[in-house]
Amino acid sequence: MCCGLDAANAMEERLQKIIARAGIASRRRAEEIISSGLVTVNGRVVTGLGTKADESRDHIKVAGKLLRPETERVYLMLHKPPEFVSTLSDPEGRPSLRDLLHGIPERVFPVGRLEYHSSGLVFLTNDGDLANRILQAHHLPQTYQLKLKTLLTFAEIETLARTTGARISRIRGKDAPWYEITLSDARRDALRNKLFQTGHPVEKMKRTRIANLELDKLVAGHHRPLSPAELVALKHKLDEIAAVRKPAARKRPERRPRRFPRKSSN
Repeated sequence: MCCGLDAANAMEERLQKIIARAGIASRRRAEEIISSGLVTVNGRVVTGLGTKADESRDHIKVAGKLLRPETERVYLMLHKPPEFVSTLSDPEGRPSLRDLLHGIPERVFPVGRLEYHSSGLVFLTNDGDLANRILQAHHLPQTYQLKLKTLLTFAEIETLARTTGARISRIRGKDAPWYEITLSDARRDALRNKLFQTGHPVEKMKRTRIANLELDKLVAGHHRPLSPAELVALKHKLDEIAAVRKPAARKRPERRPRRFPRKSSN
């Protein structure tokens, strides 16, 4: 009897992991959905992030819809035009990524964000585990093309590189001051603010690369699936970042033999 109970418990997983694997949202977003009271398990609203369930046995609903795990994993890159929100819906009624996902029957969601007025590469998937790995990889390199209002001096480029960790180079052959900048996602806002403070506001921004994924000649408003080689290379890059972040095991100091006081002869 106890063995059967252990087997049943072994099938249970945290709700946020089940929701992410079903392709509804990333694990981080799934936690927000649970906390807001939009998830029920067997008819009971649950809000605790430690809640576990068995998707093969329990009746799980998200926002009133029965959770049906996706069987086919989808990995897409999309060229977001300017003035589209990088979500699947917008309460203000602005155009969203859903308007561009023609011919995609599976539920996919964007991983990361790109500002409303910016354009360029957006990665979408229904693989919650991979999405979670990308969101946790704060040092995943991303490349942007930026049009600034004014030219940067060499000294300003060196200062920006030192303070934000960005690699900055001038894009030749363009009349306006365009620059190619590579940095991690976490540093993007800091760079934009620094440019504004120093009198070089960003007029246009286009993301052209995320890790090994390149926008290349993908037309604005269009999408395409990742090739098997691109997916393998992306996962390999995430493995490299995770290996660097993993703290080295602390070496335990050697234990010295314990000394006991000599017994008195008296």
